[in-house]
Parts: sequence; structure tokens; C-alpha cells
Amino acid sequence: MAMMRPFSRITNMPRELKLFVAASLVGGIAFNIVESTFNNFLNERFALTGFQRSFLEFPRELPGFLVVFVSACLWFLCSRRQTVVAMLFCAAGALLIGFLSPVYMIMVAWLFIYSAGQHLFIPLSSTIGMELAKEGKTGQRLGQLNSIRNVSIIIGSLLVMVGFKYVGITFHHTFAMAAFGFTVAAVVVFKMKPEQTQRPTEHLKLYKEYRLYYLLSILYGSRKQIFLTFGPWVLVTIFHQPTQTIAGLFLIGAVVGIVFQPLLGRAIDGLGERFVLLSEATLLIFVCLGYGFSKFLLPEKTAFITVCICFLLDQMLMSVNIARSTYMRKIALHNSHVQPALTSSVTLDHIFSITVGLLGGVIWDAFGFQYVFLLGSLIAVCNLFAAFHVRIPKIKRVAA
Repeated sequence: MAMMRPFSRITNMPRELKLFVAASLVGGIAFNIVESTFNNFLNERFALTGFQRSFLEFPRELPGFLVVFVSACLWFLCSRRQTVVAMLFCAAGALLIGFLSPVYMIMVAWLFIYSAGQHLFIPLSSTIGMELAKEGKTGQRLGQLNSIRNVSIIIGSLLVMVGFKYVGITFHHTFAMAAFGFTVAAVVVFKMKPEQTQRPTEHLKLYKEYRLYYLLSILYGSRKQIFLTFGPWVLVTIFHQPTQTIAGLFLIGAVVGIVFQPLLGRAIDGLGERFVLLSEATLLIFVCLGYGFSKFLLPEKTAFITVCICFLLDQMLMSVNIARSTYMRKIALHNSHVQPALTSSVTLDHIFSITVGLLGGVIWDAFGFQYVFLLGSLIAVCNLFAAFHVRIPKIKRVAA
């Protein structure tokens, strides 16, 4: 009977939640296939230096800066229809990167298209997830959806690991599989019932009442960029790890995440956003120091294992971003402010993440990779002080 409970929960899900879970699963597989192979694709196809790799983050992250304007232009589409557009952009970008990238600069153009879809989807996924949650259970719902995405990471990582090691697939195959997955996710989301659209003026307005949320988002974006850009790059270039290793680490993190994500959601609902954000910032300090200095303080094998553990911990801690989303929902003065505020925060954090990405590349080439992660630890300290000021005011939100 206990084994039947998960299946019973699935069959009893509301239709809209079932569709979004299915889209999250398939889209998550596609995202992971790209993430698991992209750094090795760059290294083998273009042989980039540390600065060239970091410079690539400018066209990759620029759509994150522009996302608030893109979302405002698409104001006539509800969040679910905007998600369809995002998935189609990802599908087109993945296909073009895999099959029409004869030189570096052309690949950069296709990466911009892929990244535009990816960054448009980031705030939309949280918005839709919270719309599908019961009152007081938003953290739990987002944790459950992240757990579903961890299942997709397991599937995507296994496809990459088995494919490269035993089947002999190429980067052409992985990008084609990703494009197919994004297209399927777009079709599934399109089947969801559209909800009310937001007024266009809401997308471009910042509120002083949400300034701490904006600050937390900026700090998250800054430290996220160090992990996304330089974390895998350390494994690929400093420890010379193949595609299978990166995919394997994503796989391990996903298995752990299936248990971790729901617990994180419950911790947010039970212990509060402040406790969770303080814990994240504290752990991040040690993760960054482990990334940067294990190579110099520990034997080679032990250093490699330590960096892998840091990679997995950071992968888990990235999920704490849902605490920022639930914090925004709780402090919102008006229901209609939530999705535009989440989108605006993506633009704000990318102003700084692009800068940190470029600065990190300069630091890597001039002083060494360890100082990039020293910068990350300083950002984590700033995040710790910001998290101390998180409070949930007793306010009554106005319905849209």
C-alpha cells in the first residue's frame, strides 16, 4: 500500500498541476543535457582560455538583464503562454548551437537565443509554481517541483553518461535531444488553461518596499555566476575531468536533491525564510573557500574529492532561491506585484552577475582561479548580513 501512495498522489493531482509537473520533468531533462555537456563542448570545440570562457557569460547572461523588458513586451500573454515562448526559444537555440556553430562568434549568437528562453523561464517557473500551491504551502510546493526537476537531472545525466561512454553519441545528438525536450515541454504547457495577464506598467516598476528582496536577488545572482561559470570550469580545466564526470556529479546531486528539495520547502514554511537564507550564506562561505584552496592545501585526490563535494553542496544551495521567491510573495503589497517583481529581480541580478563573470575571468587569468572563489566568499559574507534583515511583516495583500 505504501508503494501505491506516490501513484495515488499523482492521479489525484489537479489537471493544471499534472501538466506543469510533466512539463517541468521534460524541460528539466533538456536543460540538464545542455548544462552537462556545454563546458566540455566549449573546451573541445573552441579551446577557450579562462578569460574567454568568462567573456562568454556576457552574451549568455545579457538576456537575463533584458528579461524584464522582454516580459513587458509580452504582457498580453499570461505566464503560462510566456513559458511556451521561452521553451521554443530554448529549443531553437539548442538546435542551432549543436548543428550550426562552425565558428565561435556564430555559436555566441545562438547561445543568446537559447539563454533568452532560459532566463524568461526562470521567474515564470516560480510564479506558476506558487499559483498552483495551497495557501501557506508555497515553499513546500516549490520544493516538490524542484524535486521533480531533480528527477529530470537524473534522467538527463544518465542519458549523457551512458551515451558518451557506451553508445558513442556526439554533441550533435545531445543538443538535438535537448531541442526535442524543450518542444515537448512547450506543447504540454500550452495545454494548460491561461490565467489573467499582468498590466504592462507593473513589469517595469521597482518598489522601495521590496528593496531587501532586490538586494538578496543581486547577491544571489553574483554568487550564482561564480558557481555556474567557474565551478565546472575548475573541474574541466584544473582537474581535467571528462563530460561523464560532470554529468555524474549532476546525477549525484539530483539523487540527493529528491530528498533535499521537499525538506527545504518544509523548512521554509516551518522555520522561515530568514533561517534558511542565513544557513545558505554561512555554508556558501566554506564552499567557496573549498573550491578555491583545496588544490593548494590537500593532496591531489583529496582536493578533487573536496571540490566535488563543494560542487554538490553548491548545487543543493542553488535551490534556496525558492526562499527568496516565497519571501517576495509574503511581502508583496498586491498579488499582481509578484510575477513582475520576480522578473525584475532577474534583470537586477544579471547586471551584477555579468560584471562578476567578466571580473572573475580577469582575476582568473591575472592571479589564479583561487582568487575568483575568494571573491565568492566575500559575496557570501555580504549575503549573510543581508539575510539578517529578513522579516515577514504582517500585511494584508490586495487581490489582483
